[in-house]
Amino acid sequence: MLRASGALVLALASTTGGTAALAQAGKAAAAQSGTAAPYRINPGDELEVYVWGEDRLRRVVKVLPDGSFSYPLVGRVEAAGKLPSELEQVITRGLASQFREQVPQVTVSITAPSGFSFSVMGKVRSPGTFAPGKYVNVLEAIGLAGGPSEFAQTNDVVIMRKQGGGLTPIRLRLTDALRGNPSQRDLAGLPVLQAGDTVVVP
Repeated sequence: MLRASGALVLALASTTGGTAALAQAGKAAAAQSGTAAPYRINPGDELEVYVWGEDRLRRVVKVLPDGSFSYPLVGRVEAAGKLPSELEQVITRGLASQFREQVPQVTVSITAPSGFSFSVMGKVRSPGTFAPGKYVNVLEAIGLAGGPSEFAQTNDVVIMRKQGGGLTPIRLRLTDALRGNPSQRDLAGLPVLQAGDTVVVP
């Protein structure tokens, strides 16, 4: 979870400058978290799988909506939620019976993290679905959507998060932070968005 900075200053107005300030503040809050969380694979991501010295096993695959893909000699591989290094281990184990000696080095690279997307809707200037290719917090997400519009109720922002077969609401009060006067609650942390999240600004 990303931490907001006490020096977070947002001069939001109905101008392009306000949107730029929001984006800058989101980045400032992200910087407070230190090392970014490692990227985990999402449905829709494009991966390259390479087995050292085995060009016949080199594949570029797209993770299906169910979070899996098919790979030669291994079959169906569950990829969603895994780190590339974890996926390398899964494929290595799957290939073990095909090699008399140790399986050559398996490398998994994310060539297009297009599966990490979220939506921002409601009273923002440019609502839509975004795939930034990196993790962002809720302030950065609103910044990508152009910032809140004039009559937005920024103390009632909700992140709708998919969990299991349902949706879990995460309610946020952002007005003070957006005015450059964050409360202790604001400083407690800004949620990092997950793939499939919907941010609603009423």
